[in-house]
Amino acid sequence: MTQFAVLDALLAGAYESGMPVEEALQHGDFGIGCCDRLGGEVVIVDGTAYACTVDGPPHRMTGADILPFADVCHEPSVIPVSTGAADLAALTSLVEATTVSRNLFHSVRVEGVFRTIRVRATRREHFPLRPLAQVADEQVETVLTEVEGTLVGFWAPSIYQGIAVAGLHVHFLAADRHAGGHVLDLTLRRGALSVGAFARFDLVLPTDTGFLASELTHDDDHRIVAVEGGAQRPADRQR
Repeated sequence: MTQFAVLDALLAGAYESGMPVEEALQHGDFGIGCCDRLGGEVVIVDGTAYACTVDGPPHRMTGADILPFADVCHEPSVIPVSTGAADLAALTSLVEATTVSRNLFHSVRVEGVFRTIRVRATRREHFPLRPLAQVADEQVETVLTEVEGTLVGFWAPSIYQGIAVAGLHVHFLAADRHAGGHVLDLTLRRGALSVGAFARFDLVLPTDTGFLASELTHDDDHRIVAVEGGAQRPADRQR
């Protein structure tokens, strides 16, 4: 899998440049990311990139659109596993039980029917760019009910926290393409789970002035948990 930029750069407000969608699609047909200046969440599925913004339903992105952060891969061919009802914590546990190794990256796709799913999108920033945590304080959340759609994302090893989002990080796109975004919570009625393992991780870093001048450090994991949401492991909840 290929990643452009690192999560800690977004947390530091260093996201003024990005990888064009056209270039990202050369690295794969499946993935997630964020829109230019954090102006929405991106879902790449079946070779098409969709922008989920606060301005209306998801729309197809152009090749020139910019992704300040993206994870992309060529979706592997794996046999889906049927799932029953599950909340986000249960789905995370199922994904982790399906991984080849907790030291490898894994693509995660779920085709399912959701009783509820809570998604978010953020508004496009203007200069000077604010850190992701401040942008997320004003995020727009939507709760969808009885909706069919696709979860697209990745499971990353704990050692990569700050570079990526350790654990499960997924976005959602409704089957009718009328809603989507970064997933904060969900209740799955039933679904088909596909998990593929990757032993190669290619990282492409920005070269803009803002990124090069920012000395990034990774401090507290709670910043990522607060911004990205998701189900925490028991050890995380005890900290």
